[in-house]
Amino acid sequence: MKTILIDNAIIATGGEKNKILYNHSILISNDKIKKIAPKSKFKGKYSKIINAKGRIAMPGFINTHMHFYSTFARGLTKAKPSKDFVNVLNNLWWRLDKKLTNEDSYYSAVIPLIGAIKSGTTTLIDHHASPFSIKGSLFSIEKAVKQTGLRASLCYELSDRDGKKTIQEGLEENTEFIKYTKKKKDNFLHALFGLHASFTISNETLEEAAYRGHKLNTGFHIHAAESQADQIYCEIRHKMRVMERLEKFGILGKKSIAAHCVHVNNKEIEILRRTGTAVIHNPQSNANNSVGVADIVKLMNKKVLVGLGTDAMTVNMLEELRTAIWLQHLKNDPATGFIEPINALMINNARIAKRYFKNIGSLKEQNFADIILIDYIPPTPLDAANFYGHLAFGISQNAVDTTIVNGRILMENKKLKLNMDEEEISRKSSELAAKLWNRF
Repeated sequence: MKTILIDNAIIATGGEKNKILYNHSILISNDKIKKIAPKSKFKGKYSKIINAKGRIAMPGFINTHMHFYSTFARGLTKAKPSKDFVNVLNNLWWRLDKKLTNEDSYYSAVIPLIGAIKSGTTTLIDHHASPFSIKGSLFSIEKAVKQTGLRASLCYELSDRDGKKTIQEGLEENTEFIKYTKKKKDNFLHALFGLHASFTISNETLEEAAYRGHKLNTGFHIHAAESQADQIYCEIRHKMRVMERLEKFGILGKKSIAAHCVHVNNKEIEILRRTGTAVIHNPQSNANNSVGVADIVKLMNKKVLVGLGTDAMTVNMLEELRTAIWLQHLKNDPATGFIEPINALMINNARIAKRYFKNIGSLKEQNFADIILIDYIPPTPLDAANFYGHLAFGISQNAVDTTIVNGRILMENKKLKLNMDEEEISRKSSELAAKLWNRF
């Protein structure tokens, strides 16, 4: 039995009833948290003792909407300037994703996954697209997930935009990968049925995807009302709003994720609440694409489950959190929109992830040991009542020292513990990216 004792940490348990524990220790036994108790209770011999030296110990962060494949866009200068969201898609993302190979998809994933370890993000829900290299693409990404030791839910972005062959291949890749993950029964890996967005999916494709997804007893992951263009297209083409259309086809529900929801009306908010669909807020992406700021205060007041994602802008959830807070203040006023983004990250992301993974998201006995240590020695009093203030204005400005997933140390003293050569990975990634840019 492998045991790890985390000693001398300020423990933030996370979850709906976050506690701040001083003079306590955490005992990990194999993959789970065996005991959290006053340090005086631990006097045995352990496989390893980690002296936290007063750092914050807390649950690993969860990113509920990510695009690993966007990695190769970093530094790309070939895309034309875009005046609106649809042009951003046409000029950048829909040109980039067409050029990806499965090898590209692997390296596009492994780079941000390593970054996630460094920033304390231990679970990610990804949404992939590579329309001319679909078959096996999710399995290539799975290889990166497995090598880095993180948890991930994957899906392929089904769309009509690249023709019938890609529609069929997208349906098959989702179907086969979902079957694969269900057979594995792996608490590291999960699959959703991926869809791009209402405005790029025909009724015929949506119907087939819905049929397959429900037959496989899985949820769906779709971009929804990210831009006003999505709503305009839906109203002109289908004579209904986006959420109405998605509900009509059975896409919404407690296992499903609707990313963005920047442009939803009261009727759609009620549909989201009634169906139990998780809405994922991606503030940096929304600001970058100039599509607006989702009214998550209103959504959460209406009892919609809202989580926080990054849409590939970062894997650092505390960076995304701070942006969310500032933009909610800008949208409303300085007294509104502080608690909602923090609850999205610290409570709701765990609620969403626990729809797919067992016993994660908080530090409590018998939960899987997904734990991070952050370099933060509080300069002012810290307790459960003011922890969120410390999180936004202090903890967020400090480095992650240690990342543990499932009882395995992935990083300690800011050094990766993986059997991987990070420099060689970056070199190979750069080589492949250069080739893709030449094809762009």
